[in-house]
Amino acid sequence: MSFTFVLGALIILTVAGFYLGRSRSMASAGGTASRLHSRPHYYGYFVALWCGIPTILILGVWTVFQTPIVEMIVQGNLPERMLEGDPAQMSLIMNDIRNLASGNITSGEITPAVQAAADQYVSLVQTSALAKFVLILVVGIAAIAYARGKIAPSLRARNQVEKTMMAILIICSVIAILTTIGIVMSLVFESYRFFEKVSPVEFLFGLEWSPQTALRSDQVGASGAFGAIPLFVGTLLISFVAMCVAGPIGLLSAIYMAEYAPLKVRGAVKPLLEILAGIPTVVYGFFAALTVAPFLRDQGTFLGLDISSESALAAGLVMGIMIIPFVSSLSDDVINAVPQSLREGSYGLGATKSETIKRVILPAALPGIVGSFMLAISRAIGETMIVVMAAGLGANLTANPLEAVTTVTVQIVTLLVGDQEFDSAKTLAAFALGLVLFCVTLCLNIIAMAVVNKYREQYD
Repeated sequence: MSFTFVLGALIILTVAGFYLGRSRSMASAGGTASRLHSRPHYYGYFVALWCGIPTILILGVWTVFQTPIVEMIVQGNLPERMLEGDPAQMSLIMNDIRNLASGNITSGEITPAVQAAADQYVSLVQTSALAKFVLILVVGIAAIAYARGKIAPSLRARNQVEKTMMAILIICSVIAILTTIGIVMSLVFESYRFFEKVSPVEFLFGLEWSPQTALRSDQVGASGAFGAIPLFVGTLLISFVAMCVAGPIGLLSAIYMAEYAPLKVRGAVKPLLEILAGIPTVVYGFFAALTVAPFLRDQGTFLGLDISSESALAAGLVMGIMIIPFVSSLSDDVINAVPQSLREGSYGLGATKSETIKRVILPAALPGIVGSFMLAISRAIGETMIVVMAAGLGANLTANPLEAVTTVTVQIVTLLVGDQEFDSAKTLAAFALGLVLFCVTLCLNIIAMAVVNKYREQYD
């Protein structure tokens, strides 16, 4: 039985528990809902939670531990000669057993022992799935019967349901916080390993980036250069070009749609503008590499400028087009949220429409506009595909947007592509770059919050 089938049965069982609980509450009150402490649907939720929570926990725990336990049993029944190899050989054998059990191609010859282990693997998985389904069914039915038996007019079902939902929300919040802490700690730990091999001063202030280290000390290029300044400059340069495009266009289009455009025009233009946000970044990369970059190069030749075929200008222009909806849509929503009474008061004092926008609406909407700009900047800093296809991979230290540069995210991808050993400084450099990128994003958020708190106003 597949996971989807078991999950579907669990959902059906939970829904049945809801209706059984609700009907039981009405029956216990003699058909009069006013005699109940809570509304009837709360009793349905009460039974549904009693059914759903334990069965979901069983399903999750069983799914997590099923494969390791099955593999441990299968591995324990293998012949002694197959268990004498090193861990890598044992991992290869288990991979062949899994592939054979699922009908995929194996890496080697199928021996009788491997075939028998695969048959046992299939049998154990099927038995486990059946046992899981039966256990969930039994526990669910028992929970429904128990919760349904507790229903009475005096049962505070609403209180218990709300407490349970509050506990679920707290657990979800804790999971999100722990996930964030885990991500940060993994970055910090791996970055610490990197800084044991490379000086933080060299990494943060070095002017040359060449992380290609050799496997042996006697090879050419055995010591790489890990100065990340060219990456930081390239990231800031492309993000600056992108914001020079997205900032004015996005904000001015938001002002037009919110204050000047007729309803029909707004209803047509805004969805078309937001389509830009749904285009995959690789499509923007194709557009930058095949259209924008050649156009800029040809125009540069015509004007006597030396524009590289892969330039920060091409990547920044296309990236700016991509993030226009982030600025436009959010700014439009914020401007529309400004109370109409402020506009009317400004008009009553004799201000024109443009004066009202400049002196009343924009200052009132400034926190949201700053937030939209910060979101767009973070989006630009984290972009990868457009930079790879339009700006190149060369870590050049330059402030000239007509030359090829690279960014932090591109180098992270480059360092982790292919088979890598996580003991080398080259691979660990990706985590150090990720930590720096995390700190930059955090600083941007702090700045945005400071601006928002400074200019926030309360409206009645």
